[in-house]
Parts: sequence; C-alpha cells; structure tokens
Amino acid sequence: MSGLPDILLAAVTGFGCALFFSSIPVGPINLTIINEGSQRGFKWAWFIGFGASIMEAIYCALSFTGFSSFFGNPGVKAVMEVLTFVFLLFLGAKFLFVQSVNLPATPLRAAAEKIEARLEQKLHPRSAFLIGFVRVMGNLGVFLFWIVLTGNFMSHDWVADALWPKAACVGGVALGTNAWFFALCFAVSRGHGRFSEATLLRLQRLSGVCLLVVGLFDGTHIVWQLARHRMALTS
Repeated sequence: MSGLPDILLAAVTGFGCALFFSSIPVGPINLTIINEGSQRGFKWAWFIGFGASIMEAIYCALSFTGFSSFFGNPGVKAVMEVLTFVFLLFLGAKFLFVQSVNLPATPLRAAAEKIEARLEQKLHPRSAFLIGFVRVMGNLGVFLFWIVLTGNFMSHDWVADALWPKAACVGGVALGTNAWFFALCFAVSRGHGRFSEATLLRLQRLSGVCLLVVGLFDGTHIVWQLARHRMALTS
C-alpha cells in the first residue's frame, strides 16, 4: 500500500497543475464561462465549469490507466522529460507573443470542433453541466494534454505507479479545476462580464511567462540529472 506522503504529493501535484493550467484564459471553457456568466449569472456559469472539471478528471484518469506501464520504462521517462520541456517552452512562447484572444486555426482544433459539434448534435446538452462536460469531451487537445502531463508526473516521481496516488492526483485535478472555475464565475458575476480583450491578452501573456519559467526550471532539472549521471560514470 502506498504511504501517505506519496498520496499527499500526488494530490498536491494534481491540484496545483490543474489550478494553473485551467487559469490560462484562452480555453473554450473559460471563454464560455465569461460569456455565459455575464448573461445568465454565477450559478449557470459555475455548473458549466463543474461539468468541465469532471470531464477533465476523467481524461486525467484515462491517461493514468492507459499509459502507466508505458511511462514506467526508464527510457520513456527520459523522453517524456525532454518532450515536456519542449512542450512548456512552446506553449509559453505561443502565449507570450499572442496578438489576439481568438485561438488560431489548427488541424487538431478543427478536428476537435467537428467532434464537439457531432456530440452536441447527438446529446443535445440543455443543462449548464452538460454543456461544460460535452465541450471538454469533444476536445481532443485536452486528452493529449493530460497524456503529456501525467507522463511528466510519473517521470518525475511526483505520482507513484500505484492506485491510491493516482486516485489522489485525479481528485486533486477535480478540485483544482473547480477552484479556478469557481473564482472565475465569481469574478464574472461580480464584474458583470467586464473582461475586455486587453485584459484577457494580459492574462494570457502572464500565463506565457509562467510557462516559460516552469519550462526553464524543468530544463535545469534535466541538465542537473545529466551532469549527475556523467559524474557517476566517471567516478
């Protein structure tokens, strides 16, 4: 059985990462909450965020379930650390130099929008909860994002390869996304939707700076590991 420190570390990791990445203001759920919250109030907007957070947690759980043995390989761990470093720098630079809050057209985004449209046609979400749930379900980028992120968690041993640490991480993800969406819904309902494009751009660029800092920290960690490994070989 996993020890309590492993479970706490996994929960804090899931909560912190979900809180940070959910707060990047370019996502479709954030924009939906801002638009809907200003028109229909706090309760409606919060249920959209709640539905989205449940689907985020499900994608996180699926990432752990389907790829845990794959990420346990030492070679794969090393590759995931490098890919995460590149991924964070790419996202950070993209958000830092963005010129508009509108998401750029990409093949992945186009595919996600088609899937989302088909799901909405079949399921006909009427409640706020289902709107948030279905929009995240149809977004392939969210699932790919969690595959990369959970691989990074396991490569750094932040989440142990056991049931309870993984469950704690998924629970932390659900709490972290809910915490951000609650804060956003409250701010929107109090501000009556007064979120200008300039404000969103500033938040987006701040997110880019934070991602670059995290990426550089991750790169420093990789260099330190390589140096330690080389010293061990020469000693």
